[in-house]
Amino acid sequence: VEGLRTRERLDAVVTFSSTMAQFVTGAQWAGTTRVADFIDVDSEKWRQYAASGKPPASWVYGREGRTLLAFERRIALAFTRTLFVSEAEADLFVRRAPETRERVGWLSNGVDTDFFDPTADLDDPYPAGGPVAVFTGAMDYRPNVEAVSWFSDEIFPRVLQRRPDARFYVVGSKPTRVVRQLAERTGIVVTGRVPDVRAYLKFAAVAVAPLRIARGIQNKVLEALAMARPVVCTSSAAEGIDPRGSVIAGVEDDPLRFADATVRAMDSAPRADARQLVLQRFSWDSHLRALDALIDADPPCVSS
Repeated sequence: VEGLRTRERLDAVVTFSSTMAQFVTGAQWAGTTRVADFIDVDSEKWRQYAASGKPPASWVYGREGRTLLAFERRIALAFTRTLFVSEAEADLFVRRAPETRERVGWLSNGVDTDFFDPTADLDDPYPAGGPVAVFTGAMDYRPNVEAVSWFSDEIFPRVLQRRPDARFYVVGSKPTRVVRQLAERTGIVVTGRVPDVRAYLKFAAVAVAPLRIARGIQNKVLEALAMARPVVCTSSAAEGIDPRGSVIAGVEDDPLRFADATVRAMDSAPRADARQLVLQRFSWDSHLRALDALIDADPPCVSS
């Protein structure tokens, strides 16, 4: 990055996440328009880890949350603009760092709706059997591990009581030992990495997102909606997308109600209204035009 800066005249720099923002700090960058896209308030995620964990890990998580927030605040004051993935996430950061209010905004995630298209010609990956509830995501990521564990412990047994033929597929790369062990239970399948997640969404009866540690907008929910799937998720996973459940089949934080919503969704039709929501509100074209306008309109930042 520094070599590029010395060779070229850079009018603007966009960094993705606080991890990358460190490479465009310092006096040499003063006068260059810099936009940091943090996506989520990552420091808040570590604070949640601390609140839900036990010592000594919770002490480490708590310290990480405090030190990362201090770094996020420094970047937000130095850069021209700092963006988050939703208005709610931006508001949270401003509450944590009120001095950054005038420099903080939000730019939503998007979905490639040409790729995530329910009419795509895909083969059914599921063996013959009962309805499938599917969870997709990187399965070495702690919030995802916690989500599928909670679903398997507290929700899926209740689903099986009413639908004994139901199956729960955990689809995603690098499943941890905890996740792999879930496959020893009745009706649960852990796939590991798959060549194309769309098929697992298209042929599932319902997509579930039982995330309790979550930040920002969940692409797994957007992708399932784009594939016209009924989705049942927690309020954390619905944030910034459809918090009142107007097109999401169920927004529930109670295990029993989550199970009830999952069973109902298994018998529901594809959700054309869900895909329409994504087409209208989560198009990459409209979001990236907003980013272009932001870069062109903002004056250069003078601090370092």
